[in-house]
Amino acid sequence: MKIVITGIGLRSALGNLTESWQALLQGKSGLSLHQPFSQFAPIPLGLMASLPSTLPPLVAAIAQDALQDAQLVAPLEDCGVVVGSSRGCQGIWEQWASSKQPVIENWLETLPHQASLLTADQIGRAELILSPMAACATGIWAIAQGCQLIQQGRCQRVLAGAVEVPITPLTLAGFQQMEALAATGCYPFSQEREGLVLGEGGAIFVLESSTLAQQRGAKIYGTIQGWGFSCDASHVSAPAIDNHSATLAVKQCLERSRLTPEEINLIHPHGTGTQLNDRREADLIQSLFPASVAVSSSKGATGHTLGASGALAVAFSMMALQDQVLFPNVGLQTPAFALNLVKTAYAANLRHALCFSFGFGGQNAAIALFNRKQQNRNYGNVGA
Repeated sequence: MKIVITGIGLRSALGNLTESWQALLQGKSGLSLHQPFSQFAPIPLGLMASLPSTLPPLVAAIAQDALQDAQLVAPLEDCGVVVGSSRGCQGIWEQWASSKQPVIENWLETLPHQASLLTADQIGRAELILSPMAACATGIWAIAQGCQLIQQGRCQRVLAGAVEVPITPLTLAGFQQMEALAATGCYPFSQEREGLVLGEGGAIFVLESSTLAQQRGAKIYGTIQGWGFSCDASHVSAPAIDNHSATLAVKQCLERSRLTPEEINLIHPHGTGTQLNDRREADLIQSLFPASVAVSSSKGATGHTLGASGALAVAFSMMALQDQVLFPNVGLQTPAFALNLVKTAYAANLRHALCFSFGFGGQNAAIALFNRKQQNRNYGNVGA
């Protein structure tokens, strides 16, 4: 059974789906210096407003955008929800913990599964509600679980994705302690890379069987071909040195999708801009794929949205397949690796894309996307 995407809701530091996609093509970045908390010096962040966002309104906005894009109106029958978040409402809990006289109201509405419950509220009802959490691999895991629910006949449609509001004092302190935060910006795969930049946002997709989508005359972005997962379990935060487990996840994804490495036109890597991730990921790509495959990370534009990063990667990669255009690796300065890193947007014949996510604890995820369109649109020198 083919599972297709018929709706995309997205918010990032660049705006909604249309705004983010156009800004990405033009090589713009939503990252800038902020000081949301007085105890921290100004650092680059991917904020959507002047202050950090909260989860409930963000999830509601993204879910509504997805439903509107898919031309669906609540209540929806026989619809499941798989929406994850690695941080959830952590910021609210931190506010309670730091208050001298905490007033804890509606605490049940701040538990880790809240993103999925908030999404279910938007569709009026839900047959199944799942709330996965696999560190930075959460978004891809949620999409894969959504596909499986449809393939197993447990529901005919699923809203799947991930949303993150990770800019909190505890999160900043943790990444600072690890010396993982960038001081000036995010520069994936560059010699100048200095660390990751946290960003907020997320993406939720309407997933359906191709049969159902065609029956209702829905717009189809493309197909979820397959996925692969593995876990290093070798270090609490650093990726494994030998890439053995990550390689298994990618190969599993390709086998499930019945694809060869030579058939992949675009890879959206995890591409965080950290020393270790980019080096290990470059080694992984070079060991498995031809040198010609286009590689581009969007984190230099949106920041690292942690658990939602894989969902954003799928959205941007699907837009690339839909519009037949490659987007630039925003933030790239002096390439540090012999990869075909996209520097400016340009039209290309694209059929298959891969998205990677590599999370703390050795969580490895890969997902393959397909679009049969091969007619280029003329984007000229977009992003030049």
